[in-house]
Amino acid sequence: MDASAGHEMIDIPPGQVTLSDRRTQRSWPVRLTPYQLGAYPVTQTLYARITGLRPSTTQGDASPVEGVSWRDAVRFCNALSQHDGFAPAYHLDADGEGVEWDASADGYRLPTEGEWEHACRAGTAGPRYGPLDDIAWHRGNAGERLRDVGGKRPNAWGLHDMLGNVWEWCWDLYDAEVYGTYRVLRGGGWFDEHWSCRASVRRRSHPTFRVDDVGFRVARSAGG
Repeated sequence: MDASAGHEMIDIPPGQVTLSDRRTQRSWPVRLTPYQLGAYPVTQTLYARITGLRPSTTQGDASPVEGVSWRDAVRFCNALSQHDGFAPAYHLDADGEGVEWDASADGYRLPTEGEWEHACRAGTAGPRYGPLDDIAWHRGNAGERLRDVGGKRPNAWGLHDMLGNVWEWCWDLYDAEVYGTYRVLRGGGWFDEHWSCRASVRRRSHPTFRVDDVGFRVARSAGG
């Protein structure tokens, strides 16, 4: 399959993952029902085909789209849903400030933080699902630049680039008490040291910020 043009979806089995918050020293289990997740981060080709836009700082058809905000990602999910004939998962306020997730919709959406980590781990319990250089583009091997998707070994469930290359937006608020509307980022990026490319590492950003090492991949609820 041409990774740059498509959005192959992988069936993710149900399970449980334990999330943790470094600030509060709190951890909590999350039970997950089956869902689907993109085999690759959304590429620049796919983003341009659906939106007509090429926002990335570093251009490359098969490279992950970057320079996209959380709200850009939400709007893309709705546009891709409409393109493929599904019901959009998100309702956006007229001013674009508020976003509500319609869990009954069958369209594309951002993964929850629990879904992301469960899928990243793919049944493993360690910090990574394989040797770092085999599975991820990071500061030590990326040549300080973005790389095409699918160039490294996937995890056991067939997901590529879950670690490294670009950080990925998730649906969840990071810590509403302290950071307000900031949303969760996962996975590490091409400019990150090895310790940031781990299944449990969390980063945050404002939903309007656009950064050159942040992209996303799409999810879809099972049965959708």
